Amino acid sequence: MAERYDCHYCKESLFGKKYVLHGENPYCVKCYESLYSNTCEECKKPIGCNSRDLSYKDRHWHDGCFHCFKCHRSLVDKPFSTKDEQLLCTECYSNEYSSKCFECKKTIMPGSRKMEHKGNSWHETCFTCQRCQQPIGTKSFIPKDNSNYCVPCYEKQFALQCVHCKKPITTGGVTYHDQPWHKDCFLCTGCKEQLSGQRFTSRDDFPYCLNCFCNLYAKKCAECTTPISGLGGTKYISFEERQWHNDCFNCKKCLVSLVGRGFLTERDDILCPNCGKDI
Repeated sequence: MAERYDCHYCKESLFGKKYVLHGENPYCVKCYESLYSNTCEECKKPIGCNSRDLSYKDRHWHDGCFHCFKCHRSLVDKPFSTKDEQLLCTECYSNEYSSKCFECKKTIMPGSRKMEHKGNSWHETCFTCQRCQQPIGTKSFIPKDNSNYCVPCYEKQFALQCVHCKKPITTGGVTYHDQPWHKDCFLCTGCKEQLSGQRFTSRDDFPYCLNCFCNLYAKKCAECTTPISGLGGTKYISFEERQWHNDCFNCKKCLVSLVGRGFLTERDDILCPNCGKDI
């Protein structure tokens, strides 16, 4: 006598009937679909044994229900995207959600490389230098007037040239006598130290730091023999081709200040009227 072969769940005989093995146990089609079939996300009906079960991120569809949410074209064996858990073909997704190229105004398709700058997007081949029209790619660039330039083209077209080294000034710079200089090129004529950021003056159109200018050209105080710069509002006294710092213009004997007062001279000395009355 042949051994019975029954449905593991309802115990009805499977002799001469279709059945499905789940694990090591046989089930009639009805029991299997009731117990184990997935529910279609689209039509909410079970996906039976005779239907193809398409799955994506733990969700399931009949193959006839697996279509684009917008245009309803089948997505079976085709690339697709999702938005808010809705299936979309590549074309619908691009038209609805993808960036538009700032240059050609066409959609930048998902998966294609795009360039972004200040909220705008470009196809890689559309992101080009305004001057040479070559793709910029990952190279450095400089934006100007809603256009982008590779660094060499920007320097050729817009950058000022340093009057000293004749090379472009791309950042910073100093203007002297209405001419542009690199900060590193604008140096004291005497000591060759950078003048950018410090006080300086000029002689015969050559710039000098204050120390060099004073040492080279300033008159010397007749009393202390140090230079009188005369710069920045420095006050001094001049008399018969001699000069004094204000603080040095004092009576030789009593040391009282003679600034704004009458005085007498005795050879190289200056005296107040009281000390000079016996001359």
